[in-house]
Amino acid sequence: MSAAWLSTQSRAEDGPDRAKRRTPVVEAYERARDSVVNITAVGTIEVQQWGMNLFGEVFPVPTTRNERSVGSGFIIHEDGYIATNAHVISTGAQLGVTLADGTDYEAKVIGRDTTRDLAVIKVDPKTPLKAIRLGRSDDLMIGEQTIAVGNPVGLHNTVTVGVVSALHRELEVGGRVVYRDLIQTDASINPGNSGGPLLNILGELIGINTAIRGDAQNIGFAIPVGQLREILPEMLDCEKLNKVVSGFHITGTDPPTVSEVRDGGPGARSGVRVGDVVASVNGRSLSRAVDFLVAMLERRPKTEAAFTLVRDGKQVETRVELEAAPKPDGKRLANERLGMTVDDAREDVARRFLLRGAGGVIVLGVEPRSPADRAGLRPGDLLVAMGTYSLNDVDMMGQLLAQVRQGDAIDVRFRRERRDMLYETEVSLYAR
Repeated sequence: MSAAWLSTQSRAEDGPDRAKRRTPVVEAYERARDSVVNITAVGTIEVQQWGMNLFGEVFPVPTTRNERSVGSGFIIHEDGYIATNAHVISTGAQLGVTLADGTDYEAKVIGRDTTRDLAVIKVDPKTPLKAIRLGRSDDLMIGEQTIAVGNPVGLHNTVTVGVVSALHRELEVGGRVVYRDLIQTDASINPGNSGGPLLNILGELIGINTAIRGDAQNIGFAIPVGQLREILPEMLDCEKLNKVVSGFHITGTDPPTVSEVRDGGPGARSGVRVGDVVASVNGRSLSRAVDFLVAMLERRPKTEAAFTLVRDGKQVETRVELEAAPKPDGKRLANERLGMTVDDAREDVARRFLLRGAGGVIVLGVEPRSPADRAGLRPGDLLVAMGTYSLNDVDMMGQLLAQVRQGDAIDVRFRRERRDMLYETEVSLYAR
């Protein structure tokens, strides 16, 4: 094979014939590929086996087993925030993220919502990452082209193509969990695709791939991007995560728009109004809702933040003095609202429940016929998550319970020891 032939072949690949083959699917994939990641979750489960000595006596032999799951995700912000399915990760698991260029990072859970099967995790990148472009799911057309990108069976950045087969589907999983308002697509979605992006022909995210019908071919489902937009302001709430109070909240739509201003709060005192568009924070220009949420997570209590707002087409400059969130009494609220006595889990307790370092809230007692009792909680359970938040300590539990009203449903994820194993599950409690 001559060098001249190779040179001619190389020029042909870069020439007009190759340009003709560059379809909208190719361009859409190229826009999104660097934003798609592979996620590996490794959790350690303790099991108890039984042995027999020379005298015929049976005795327990505790041992551990690693459980490994693989899924996909996509970058939603340059600072390392990544969205995926809640079922791809598990509380306490060691999470690893591999970028499209092969770079590996450890990740931590920021928030997870099992009712919508959505989660946000974070890595600490050395340089800014490439975020995917969030599209819309409220204007989807049945029959329009879809592109699924993910890591089925560990094959990184696999692309499949299909169409929107149907909208507003419901899917029952395991006979009890029902996911609603899903996008149905015939783009091939396989194990490992979960949490990856479903794109439109412009390379915009329209859904999060989540499930397949095992009893049929070419029937896959994705969570509409609109649901991710709705939940991001809660998952990335600076008041709950960093105990910083601005006194106002935004919608999940772009650009970031003020949806609520708390009476008497810092935002209200500084003149922030519902409907204001936040154009910048401390000189940092914003165009997406997630930009605002991440910018606020960088702020600290008892500092000022400068905001540029757009109101009625005019720019308004204001400064908001951020406050520290009050510290509710978590133990008292847990007892009053849920009927259980709790305390911070010591490091040795967390280690026994296979969590790294201290973390979680241990149940010490349960009042008969209380919400906790009716949900099946009992002394010795380790609470590891409440709603969309990992439960680090009693203070965080108090922060969350302070916003709960009578009759509200509270999803609590906990770990429990049995004689032969350790398992994790979730229950719903109704505050009294």
